[in-house]
Amino acid sequence: MKSGAICLMALIGIVAQMPGAAAQAAEPAEDGWVSMFDGKTLDGWIQRNGTATYRVEDGCIVGKTTEGSPNSFLCSEKEYGDFEMTFEVKVDDALNSGVQIRSVSKPEIKNSRVHGPQVEIATNGTAGYIYGEALDTGWLSEDRSNPAANEAFKKGEWNKYRVRAVGKSIKTWVNDVPVADLVDEKSNMPSGFIGLQVHGIKKETGPYEVRWRNLAIKDLTEK
Repeated sequence: MKSGAICLMALIGIVAQMPGAAAQAAEPAEDGWVSMFDGKTLDGWIQRNGTATYRVEDGCIVGKTTEGSPNSFLCSEKEYGDFEMTFEVKVDDALNSGVQIRSVSKPEIKNSRVHGPQVEIATNGTAGYIYGEALDTGWLSEDRSNPAANEAFKKGEWNKYRVRAVGKSIKTWVNDVPVADLVDEKSNMPSGFIGLQVHGIKKETGPYEVRWRNLAIKDLTEK
């Protein structure tokens, strides 16, 4: 079966598994889960920073590097505070990527530079840990020495992520393996958008790609 058909079938599958899911992907299920991506368009998303390209291909969001570009981000128009999120990702081995959570982009702060906690996507053993993107904090996950977590991400394969952020607690799982268990005292970011990162690359390298599918989120913010 072609990879495109697999992506599309997987997207259909996650919606079908949501109890009470409506025909449109954006409709919330009875348990509060909602798809963030309709499988056809980038409606509900906006690009910030950089010149990497984003496209929809075979039911997946595909980010592609552009030579010399700084980090690029495809960001949700909606902002989230407390939430649980799941997605699948596949990345070229040489490319670093990530998913921003509770992030912002404001003209008065570093000229609209996207900043906030980032759930790492990488093949070097750091996948799933939390980095402070443009926060001047470095890693928010200071201890990244768990062998099981370091080996959870599989090169060249689709990897399943789960992220749960409630208050200062941020927890992540990669392929059902617990990775980050962070009490975030540094970022001071209680809410913000979700952002899909394509990391900048040096000149004369690439292009590289990263693919996302099955993005779903459940808003846990108390009403």
